[in-house]
Amino acid sequence: MPIEIKMRKNEPIDRALRRMKKKLDRENIIKDVRAKRYAEKPSERRRRKEKVMAFTVMLRARYASWAKPDNLSW
Repeated sequence: MPIEIKMRKNEPIDRALRRMKKKLDRENIIKDVRAKRYAEKPSERRRRKEKVMAFTVMLRARYASWAKPDNLSW
């Protein structure tokens, strides 16, 4: 699926490049290309995913008390 950015009338090239970069970022194309740049062993992939999951669990535990309205003291 090719990414197309049509230049608008009298649009500077840097603004069009910025729109293209944002579009690539939204579709995770840059992230995928960087991840697939090198071969990753399955054990490394699993370790990386476990690290991300542990981090998200830690953040959810940290901010779980903020979501409850009875903990507000103002």
